[in-house]
Amino acid sequence: MTKLSTQDQADGKIHEVKGAVKQKIGKLTENSDLESEGQAEKISGKAQQVLGKVEKVFGN
Repeated sequence: MTKLSTQDQADGKIHEVKGAVKQKIGKLTENSDLESEGQAEKISGKAQQVLGKVEKVFGN
């Protein structure tokens, strides 16, 4: 299951970066919806990374 946990970590990082970009663009363009969407995606990405680390530790 290490592949799954590594995939979760990689996917989480991708979502975190995409979210950060959306958040910055939303802030620059004064688009609060895009900024909020980016923030939510960034948080979701961080959570997915943590899940991948936990899976790696417990071997699930």
